[in-house]
Parts: sequence; C-alpha cells; structure tokens
Amino acid sequence: MPAASYSALERLLHHLALGSRAVAEFSFDLDRQFLPPALADGEDAASDGRHVFVCGLARAGTTIVMRRLHATGLFRSLTYRDMPFVLAPNLWRRLSRLAPRDIAAAERAHGDRLTVDADSPEALDEVFWRVFAGSDYIAPDHLHPHHVEEPVLARFRRYVAAILASRRDGDSPRRYLSKNNNAILRLDALQRAFPRAAIVIPFRDPLQHAQSLRAQHRRFSRLQAEDKFARAYMGWLAHHEFGLDHRPFRFAASLADAGEADTARLDYWLDLWLDTYAWLLRTRPANAFFVGYETLCADPLAWDRILARLDIAPGHPSGEPFAPAAPRPVAEADPARAARARDLYRELAAASRIVLDAPARAAG
Repeated sequence: MPAASYSALERLLHHLALGSRAVAEFSFDLDRQFLPPALADGEDAASDGRHVFVCGLARAGTTIVMRRLHATGLFRSLTYRDMPFVLAPNLWRRLSRLAPRDIAAAERAHGDRLTVDADSPEALDEVFWRVFAGSDYIAPDHLHPHHVEEPVLARFRRYVAAILASRRDGDSPRRYLSKNNNAILRLDALQRAFPRAAIVIPFRDPLQHAQSLRAQHRRFSRLQAEDKFARAYMGWLAHHEFGLDHRPFRFAASLADAGEADTARLDYWLDLWLDTYAWLLRTRPANAFFVGYETLCADPLAWDRILARLDIAPGHPSGEPFAPAAPRPVAEADPARAARARDLYRELAAASRIVLDAPARAAG
C-alpha cells in the first residue's frame, strides 16, 4: 500500500515488526506454535512443491504476470493483509481478526494505474531473506548474488509451508506464488529448495525498460524526500530498485558504484539492464524460463502457453489484460549500448520461444 495511507499507529507497528531484526526473528519462531505438528517440525506436508516464482528486473512486467497467476485462485501469496508481521502469517491471521481492517483500493505508489488493496499479492517474502541472510547479499551500495546455505534453505521451506497453512476464507491452494525481483540473486537456491517449482523471468524492450526505470527512480526519490517512512518501508522490504536508497543489482565487477553513477543518464539504466539479463541468460537454472512482455501484449495465445508450462488448465480467471506502455523517445542512448541491448533482447526472445513453443506436460 502507499506509505502515505498508513496511520501513525500503523507506522509504529511496522517499525516494531519490520525494523527490529530481533522482533522479526522472534515472530517467525513464535508462528510455529500455531502450525499443525508436522509443519511445526519442519516438514513441508502442506506443499506439493509446484510453486511459481516470478522475478526479473523491476518494470519488466513481473507484477502483472504475478497478478494474473494469482487470479486463477490456485495459489497462496503473501498480501498486504499479512503486513506487517509477514514472518508470522498464522499468528498474525489470528491477531488481525480481532480488529479487521478494510483497505480501499488505491493506485500503488508507482503511478502506473495498477490498484492495490488488502488482498493484493505483493513481493513481501524478501523480508525473510533480509532477516536471515541479508549480510550475504545486501552491500552498502549494491545487491549481489549469494549462495544460500542449507540451514537457511530449510528454514525457507518451513516458511513457505507456514504461508500455505495460513490460508484464509476456506480456500485451499497448495501452491505458493511469489513475485520478488530480488529472487534473481538466488535462483539456484530456489531450485534446490523446490525442484518441481517454476521460475518465470519476464523481460521487456531494453530502451523502453531503461526509460521506465529512470522515471520510477525520479518518482520514488521525490516521494521518499517528502516522507522518511516511505524510504524506511522500502528498506525493510529490501526493495532498493529506486529512490534515495537505490542499490542496483551487481553482477559485473566493472559496473560503477551506485554512489558514483549518474542515475539521471539513460545509459546507467541500460547498463543495469544489460548486466542483469546477460547474467540471467548465462546462469538461469533448468526450471527457469523467459517471457517477453511485448509478446504477451501482442500474442493472445502466449498466456495459454505459459499456463500450460505451469501445469495450469485453461479456463481460469486471468485478471487484468496485458497492455503495452506508450513508447518514449530514446535518442539519448549510447548507440553502442543500444545495439548490444537489442542483440541481447533477440537472444532472450529466442530462448523464450524455445521453451514456450515446446510441448508442455499435461495441465492439471
């Protein structure tokens, strides 16, 4: 939800639940007291492992892909109703029933016409990684890939099981859905945790994508300058894509430090796009596949092929349509960078076609 919509009491509660690592860890441990015995002992008995993780560079279409999957009703995701005790979904479900709050739908802070309410799924499970592994990948000026040790991975499996156990209103989805762009820093770990899961990586025209990233950085920098809570809120969620606490993904050591980079230049964001998607193309695990956002907008059958790849039968609700953004002029981009980006975009498109055009397993 937009930070400005939180009352003073709610802001205080967020400071307590998310701003204190000790409280966050304690809430995670306490939540086990409200789980069935098998789950409390760490066994993922509530899950068949066919989860879906949507991730990529921000502004690639990850949110709309996640929302359309969530609209099928086959998945449990964390939503704003799970805030602020996102590490204790079962405990917080019981406590929040004492004073339920309806949140009117409002446009999210990005100003992109996507509305959110209490039941909107969102990238909230990054709190887990920040609390239990933050020092492994969060640097003062960037985020970098990290190797997840098995004890943390086992704890994450228990966390997913706890989220699935906290289903509301009588629904019974057994598959977890996460949209978390920071997940590209640990794709191999997600595959190790859930070998039957799928990882969906949207990508978008690089020049238009770079324009969108820069515009959002300017927007969030203004918002955070006016509201310190907004900056702290994004930091608690480890969302450093934009704003005054911007920390870019760093895959190539040759990239300039965030503090020295000129984020006003389009080339900065184009370099980020190149670095991110070149690395993903080289290192993606076997259960990950690319999805071109322009293809989703232009080809009505593309979404059905994705559903089939995810073992989802046709005919489920799909939520909002895919809508292409109005193109913006990009004459200021360095021609050499733009050429490399277009070449990489074609490679991603080819990789996407190989996966989506291949025969899929029978949907169920």
